[in-house]
Amino acid sequence: MAAAESTTMSLMQSEEPLKLSDLLDRGWKLFEEVDTTNEPIAATHIQVKIKRGITQLEVATRMVAQLDLFSRNEDLEEVATTDLKYLLLPAFLGALTMKQVNLAKRLDHVQIARCYFLDFLKRCKEYNISKFELPKTIENSADIPEEESANGPPKPPDLIAMATVRAAKIERYKQRKDTEAKLSEIKAAVDSGQADDEIVRNFYLLNVRKWIAVSLEEIESIDQEIEILTKMDVLKQSSAEPLHSKRPPMKPFILTKDAVQARVFGAGYPSLPTMSVDDWYEQHRKKNALPDQGIPRSAGRVNRDVNSVLFTVNCTSIVFRKTQMFINHVLYPPCLIHQIQFVSLSEDFDAEEREQEEKEKRVENDDEEALQKARDWDNWKDTHRRGYGNRKNMG
Repeated sequence: MAAAESTTMSLMQSEEPLKLSDLLDRGWKLFEEVDTTNEPIAATHIQVKIKRGITQLEVATRMVAQLDLFSRNEDLEEVATTDLKYLLLPAFLGALTMKQVNLAKRLDHVQIARCYFLDFLKRCKEYNISKFELPKTIENSADIPEEESANGPPKPPDLIAMATVRAAKIERYKQRKDTEAKLSEIKAAVDSGQADDEIVRNFYLLNVRKWIAVSLEEIESIDQEIEILTKMDVLKQSSAEPLHSKRPPMKPFILTKDAVQARVFGAGYPSLPTMSVDDWYEQHRKKNALPDQGIPRSAGRVNRDVNSVLFTVNCTSIVFRKTQMFINHVLYPPCLIHQIQFVSLSEDFDAEEREQEEKEKRVENDDEEALQKARDWDNWKDTHRRGYGNRKNMG
């Protein structure tokens, strides 16, 4: 029963609105727990703490705006010591926002954090708490590359400006270390509640100066990250869009070296035939200069089988091609080409016919030697396949 009553009381207390100082203290404490933890920042319970701290600090920021605690028309000495710590609200909000790990909303998170840090720096600049230059806004920094690209090629880096920026960073780093050392000395006295008003005021001012250096560094890193994230979004959009433009088909081309070489040296082999066998026969028939014109055909030659005819035609075409290759090779003058073709073809043709006639006469006269030779040839063909012994052509 007592446990139930304590649970109910705690719920009622949690539902009661918190004071402004309590909201800031809780948000500050959550930030220190998240910032000093050794656990991964992407852990679920760490992200829950971050969101809880952001919610509490946002409520505190709205309350500060309603109360009008700060004004542009007052100096730093006019601000009460108890109100100085509320200057840190935008800085804590920016730091906690940067610790969120939602990759899909990373660009939004860094842009929101930059707004928080810039708002904090503007308020500190108004009160002249520290000497520093305000960073440029996103719109102004985005317009600079466009102007440079419109005017011409990018200018070389200014070494003097780079050296000035480097010196400013070193100076901020030294000031931050000195500030942290002083804070560690007076923090225990402030937490114990025994410090006087001057020490408490100095403690809050040191925290503000420390967060000025942190905010300047964070804005520089945020600007670089925004540039990278923006280019990544552009690449994703361009890769998602289908490519409508097709590559035009390639046209065939001839290398000049090969074309000239072909005209000079030929196709790579001795020569090409200038005419077919039928064209050659028709040309000689018109001139009445056929090899067998005027020679009577014997009955045996007329009645020979088809194989002998095909063999003769093949031999004639082979002889013609060889003769023509020889003529083209030795580059005889055109006036001698027809005479050489006619003589070589007629001699080969007559020798083939005489040999065939002798074989037919021997078979008709029952020549024993011719018959025995024919039988031996038939027996040899029965036991040896066609092309046997033709090792030169690998047949």
